[in-house]
Amino acid sequence: MEENKSKPGLFQRVLNRVEIAGNKLPQPVTLFLILAAIVLIASWIFSMLEISAIHPGTQEEIKAVNLLSGEGIRRIFTSMVKVFTDFPPLGLVLVVMIGIGVAERTGLIAAALKAFVASVPSKLITFTIVTAGMLSSVAADAGYVVLIPLGAAIFFGMGRHPIAGLAAAFAGVSGGFGANLLLTSLDPLLAGFTTPAAQIIDPDYVVLETSNWYLMAASVPIIGIAGTWVTEKILEPRLGKYQQEDHVEEEKNDLTELDRKGLRWSGISLAVSAIITGFMFIPEWGVLRGDDGSLSPFYVSIVPLMLFLFFIPGLVFGIVTKSIKTDKEVAQFTAESMASMGGYIVLAFVAAQFVAYFNWSNLGLIVAVKGAEVLKAINLTGIPLIIAFIIVASLINIAIGSASAKWAIMAPVFVPMLMLMGYSPEVTQAAYRVGDSYTNILTPLLPYFPIIIVFAQKYVKNIGLGTIISSMLPYAIVFAIIRIVMMIVWLLFEIPLGPDAPLFYTP
Repeated sequence: MEENKSKPGLFQRVLNRVEIAGNKLPQPVTLFLILAAIVLIASWIFSMLEISAIHPGTQEEIKAVNLLSGEGIRRIFTSMVKVFTDFPPLGLVLVVMIGIGVAERTGLIAAALKAFVASVPSKLITFTIVTAGMLSSVAADAGYVVLIPLGAAIFFGMGRHPIAGLAAAFAGVSGGFGANLLLTSLDPLLAGFTTPAAQIIDPDYVVLETSNWYLMAASVPIIGIAGTWVTEKILEPRLGKYQQEDHVEEEKNDLTELDRKGLRWSGISLAVSAIITGFMFIPEWGVLRGDDGSLSPFYVSIVPLMLFLFFIPGLVFGIVTKSIKTDKEVAQFTAESMASMGGYIVLAFVAAQFVAYFNWSNLGLIVAVKGAEVLKAINLTGIPLIIAFIIVASLINIAIGSASAKWAIMAPVFVPMLMLMGYSPEVTQAAYRVGDSYTNILTPLLPYFPIIIVFAQKYVKNIGLGTIISSMLPYAIVFAIIRIVMMIVWLLFEIPLGPDAPLFYTP
């Protein structure tokens, strides 16, 4: 692919400026240290100014906590190790990487990629990666660990720019957050907050887990097409032809007969493992079902299941292809996998401290509540109010990554307010889910952002935050337009959001 020599347009110039400005930022470890210091100072200032907010759900006053006080400093030092070990992405990444390490170093992932590229028409590769990213939310956050590096590797193997493949997968996993053909753990989680918020107005109102299913499922192919268009028409021309760096190993694209044999047997082992897993949660008597028949134990077990679903086929592939001869090789592969995560572990340590300080200070809660109050004070009605609500939710999403934490604050305010204006709780929840998606790929506060940088540095050693953010900005803009327009269409044409999910509420 030849680079475009013509004068870049306005949008490309804006992206270039974003990239330049972003790349002037310090390295991620240093940046998180600076952000942590800023939070500490801000907590002191906000506390001295006695800035506070009223929690809309509990009506309790939320005060800024001074982390530079004696008590705050003690908490920082006594909790430092626990904050690091409890950092959610750390355990997920390291546990899954044990299985991936075996699958990768035995050659299974490389062989599977080659087979995948050979079986999927080249015109559908990008669409497949973006769509797979959205569907990966069934497996909780495993898509961040599995699909994003997979997208980069597929593009690299095809001679396309690996950062474009990484961006396409990242856009699907994070920018398309919530869109899925199936119900995920997010659906009952959000409905659990929406129901009590609705009962402030109507004590008998219940929001079902399937309340947004139709809208979320319909979003999948549309976002998949949009993500494909952004990747191929905007991002790849901007990135130009990939200049392979010395530290990137060349990969052969041909499969040997031994590789094919290994793939067959590893596929059989994966099928058997999947069947066994299915028996653990599909029947009502499955061991991964709760006493009440719920799937919550299964959802909690997704990460260890992913470990075995990578480890077992990887082990089988290694035995068949003779890349594993003794247990020493297995131990060596897992150790090498952990060693390769050294940079991420350092990043995770610093990022975990920053996120903890932000939460302890209550700055995130205060910002979220104040933003919600501003939206309420605007006194808009109808679809403009829904659009304004979506935009505010997306801006708050930049500061607070947790979907449940934000909804716990916003639901008690906006669900009753919109019910009184004639909109159902299901509509408010759907609008929130739209806002809580497309800005995920722009904020360094996303817990998985450090590992995105690590994956990118495998192909572009000195890549910076600016390059990542400027690459993701077109996806965010296009996804925002599409998802907001879809929400408007659903309301204008009164399309059901899900089974037994009304659009409008009559007191």
